[in-house]
Amino acid sequence: MRRLPPLRALEAFVRVVRLGSAKAAASELGLSPSALSRRVQSLEDFTGKKLFHRQHQAMKLTDEGQAFYDAVSPKLEELAEAVESQVDTGQVLRLHLGVPSLFGGQRLFPRIAELRKLHPRLHIDIDASPHLETRVGDTLDAAIILSTAPDPSLYSIRLDHNRVYAITSRAVAAELGDTPDRDKLEKQTFLIHTDLPDSFAAWKRAVGLEDLNPVAIDHFDSGQLLLEAAANGLGIAIMHSDHFARAGDDRLASLYDFEVESPYSYWFVCRPRALDSRPVRLFHDWLVKAGL
Repeated sequence: MRRLPPLRALEAFVRVVRLGSAKAAASELGLSPSALSRRVQSLEDFTGKKLFHRQHQAMKLTDEGQAFYDAVSPKLEELAEAVESQVDTGQVLRLHLGVPSLFGGQRLFPRIAELRKLHPRLHIDIDASPHLETRVGDTLDAAIILSTAPDPSLYSIRLDHNRVYAITSRAVAAELGDTPDRDKLEKQTFLIHTDLPDSFAAWKRAVGLEDLNPVAIDHFDSGQLLLEAAANGLGIAIMHSDHFARAGDDRLASLYDFEVESPYSYWFVCRPRALDSRPVRLFHDWLVKAGL
């Protein structure tokens, strides 16, 4: 049998990488900073590689350290699964996940059966209420949020890049025509999602009407209801191109032909230490691989 690296050293290494801080890793493991450093040093001695650059209290992965983590981390997950299968108590793995309703309906639920097939014991409690980011680590294990940039104290991974569309009913689109007309647009009601307040400003700049003053701006905290309002001719919804494409609603049309980069993206976020939680890790790895 091949000689194995010290598992405690591997655990220390992975914790530092996932938590992004040697201090946080030491606290999680109940070690002093010097004890943690010794464990990492023992792994470097075993591998013959310099895994971290050490600068004062900071530890930053070297290229070799990153390659080592990318190779070893999935194998550790496989080992955890193998051990878990031998001590399986049949208990449900429960994930408390915050998800915007439109992301859930358009992107998550159509694919969730794939996750259930891979991990039948993983069950997800869905929370679609507002202010998801502020509740991560409290009532939520993890969340998918719309943001320009998540709280830097959170672990985050960007799920997409988007463009801003002005979306309305086909009847309203035909009335407004193919070229922006200030007089016509200022007689319209614009529909803005509460999570995308800067999108309207980005769209106005792109069409050359930064000082556009519509008759009214109505705010929605539900993307699904916002699209439904637009489809019923209640106004012009400022949303993402992805929302429009995935809706597949023949009642909707996008206005004009402008390339407007959105300041917002969907992000997966959790507390760094939550990545050591099996439900969070299983969902995270599946989400990234599935490319939702």
